[in-house]
Amino acid sequence: MYSTLLFFHSLIRWFVLASLLYSIYIAYKGYSKQLSFTKKDNLIRHWTATIAHIQLIFGILVYVQSPLVKYFWKNFKEASQDLDFTFFGIIHILLMLTAIVFITIGSALTKRKETDREKFRTMLFWFSIALFLIFIAIPWPFSPLANRPYIR
Repeated sequence: MYSTLLFFHSLIRWFVLASLLYSIYIAYKGYSKQLSFTKKDNLIRHWTATIAHIQLIFGILVYVQSPLVKYFWKNFKEASQDLDFTFFGIIHILLMLTAIVFITIGSALTKRKETDREKFRTMLFWFSIALFLIFIAIPWPFSPLANRPYIR
């Protein structure tokens, strides 16, 4: 079961990144060229938030079943001295949860803005911050917080 969750979690993460990058591109283009906020733009905003929420569910399921996280919480005093365990036990989940909150807030605020320019600017701002947090929370091979190879 854990390996199946891990597979879907790994797959959906790419959809989150792709949809977030595309949403930011659409928002930047719309804001800078003063375009109309179309139904398509609104659907992109909506689906980006939806995909992020689906990833959140899988992420929480993986988190509670992760052997690293279980070890971290059972041996907190020792494990908290190791940055890899601390990263996966606390830092990663807090950054990812914060990113999802920013996506949710940005999506909700965008929907409520009056002008097209305000909608694009709001989406660009909140989704960009979320993407930045996600990039920090990814255990890149070069990350000082925790690292994993690109392909396992």
